[in-house]
Amino acid sequence: MNPNIENLYRIAKKRQRNVIGLMSGTSFDGLDIAMCQFKGSGEQTHFTLLHFVTKEYDAEFKEELKSIFAKRTVDLERIALLNAYIGDYYASLILASLAEWGMEKKDVDLIASHGQTVFHAPKHLHGIEKYGNATFQIGDADHLAVKTGIITLSDFRQKHVAVGGEGAPLAVYGDYLLFSNFKENRILLNIGGIANFTYLPAGSLKGGFSTDVGPGNTLMDQYIQLKFPGNYYDKDATIASAGTVNELLLKALLDHRFFEAPFPKTTGPELFSLSYIDEAIARSGQQGINDYDVMATLVRFSASCIANAIVRCLSGAPYELYVSGGGVYNPLLMRYVENLLGNKLRTTDELGINPDAKEAVLFALLANEAIVGGRTDFKAAINSPAVSMGKISFPS
Repeated sequence: MNPNIENLYRIAKKRQRNVIGLMSGTSFDGLDIAMCQFKGSGEQTHFTLLHFVTKEYDAEFKEELKSIFAKRTVDLERIALLNAYIGDYYASLILASLAEWGMEKKDVDLIASHGQTVFHAPKHLHGIEKYGNATFQIGDADHLAVKTGIITLSDFRQKHVAVGGEGAPLAVYGDYLLFSNFKENRILLNIGGIANFTYLPAGSLKGGFSTDVGPGNTLMDQYIQLKFPGNYYDKDATIASAGTVNELLLKALLDHRFFEAPFPKTTGPELFSLSYIDEAIARSGQQGINDYDVMATLVRFSASCIANAIVRCLSGAPYELYVSGGGVYNPLLMRYVENLLGNKLRTTDELGINPDAKEAVLFALLANEAIVGGRTDFKAAINSPAVSMGKISFPS
């Protein structure tokens, strides 16, 4: 037997596994690194977060990512170079984190790397008849595995697409296994660049799903980077709080067929871009609006997307709402969502998981499932493909 396969078999037979989950979202703020310990798999999964850190990207790297992200026309040489570079870069950040935690690479069984999304193209957005759904992440896992010496799983979204899904959101798998509860309906809301939630009904624990609902931080971040150079996001909603919501612009922003499409669905900055804002300003006749009022309106728009989707999903049923992602730190956004829903927001801290770490943890769980799981009928439980996700890269 090939030594790599022997090692993978040994890992699969262990009583517990240490898995590093990596997540880099559309905000380009940094790499989330979650050191997770798993026992069991499927509905018998037991999880502990041992360590977590976000390694912030420098400004030059952020600009390089922005130059290829969500664009129909890009420099192919830069994509090829960044694909390899990101794999090495992630590896260096992992090795630095292990040193800070007093751990060695031999203490880690697996790495689960989400990669950096550069384009998301579900069919309902691209509309080209002969093509299906597609999504594209870069950050070569072979580079990552070789440099760290640790077996790496990556490219999780492709299997989901291959069996008819849209490649997102994948949170439903981990949310179902880690956070289902017989006593309460739960909404697990993640506000990253795009906002998405997982609905987990109480009782039978069947009938849950995950869906994107629209922009979370992406439009706010894009606009502030354009209009307020040197800022990558609106810290503490300072700029938005100085403006006033423009109701005519808000109405135009909410006027898109995406919001009427059935659940589950996915979207991305390919739709919710600066052009989307410009078109809404033109349709609403608000060309003279100042930048502070635009920012205020964009916060209210994200809050409305979230609240409208949750109300439509729950139809008056009681639920508990737990929030994760960067939007947690936008006090104006959180207040708007609370007011629109009339429901207190709590973070996933109350479920025992750092809201910053949740997405990285969920990809670590997918890697654990790929190696030792495969017996959970996700199709019956959450109406999602019951497939093993993650391609394996060996370090030697």
